[in-house]
Amino acid sequence: MISMINFSSLLVFLLVVVRITGFFVMLPLFSYSTIPNLFKIGFMFFFGLIITTTIGNIELTFDGFYLFLLMKEALVGLAIGLFAYIILSAIQIAGGFIDFQMGFAIANVIDPQTGAQSPLTGQYFYIISLLFLLSVDGHHLLIDGMYYSYQAIPVDQLVSLSNQSLIDKVIYTFSEMFLTAFQLAIPIVGCLFLVDIALGMIARTVPQLNVFVVGLPLKILVSFISILVFLALYIGIVKRLFTYMFDTLHGFMQILGGA
Repeated sequence: MISMINFSSLLVFLLVVVRITGFFVMLPLFSYSTIPNLFKIGFMFFFGLIITTTIGNIELTFDGFYLFLLMKEALVGLAIGLFAYIILSAIQIAGGFIDFQMGFAIANVIDPQTGAQSPLTGQYFYIISLLFLLSVDGHHLLIDGMYYSYQAIPVDQLVSLSNQSLIDKVIYTFSEMFLTAFQLAIPIVGCLFLVDIALGMIARTVPQLNVFVVGLPLKILVSFISILVFLALYIGIVKRLFTYMFDTLHGFMQILGGA
């Protein structure tokens, strides 16, 4: 009897670790390659051990249904982490809009999370937002959200992916992401648009002046000044973005759990 209980607890622990692994693979900050893999494995192991001891006694057997539970846990963990990453991607999208307008679109940097190229200004805003997330203990809220997911989505039950509310939630999240990116980018893009109008008027009134030589450094200077002026506004928008991300993750988990 004791061996059966231990084996059932081991199966539950494996399900918990699979969801946590999928969550941390996609989650910003925790999935960075600069964090040692040994630390990630140890953190996921002890975090999974804590969750296993708090979700109650669940009797499981290793059969075909358990394999479906494993796939479900992997998909749930990846989906929750992907949702958080999609919402935070609004910051990099806004940086791409700004870089395109100020002439930095041809210069990109490597994102340490995905290994793909990302815009310079977007990466700058992204680093500031992650530092802000750490300063307000947002990483603790993300871990708390992961713990909450086991209350909303039990490990011994399957989920339905054909829910209309889930589809509506995904579509609404994408629209909010682009709306936030537009709100972040519009102050600087608007200032650069006025600079383009001024350069066009100068080109018509003073044909001897080469606006292509003067325009690029002028737009870069105006962009840096605008970023300095609107930085406080960006902090407020990023704060609202984090609040929306936590609320969205809770709502998404409730929909998956059938609430």
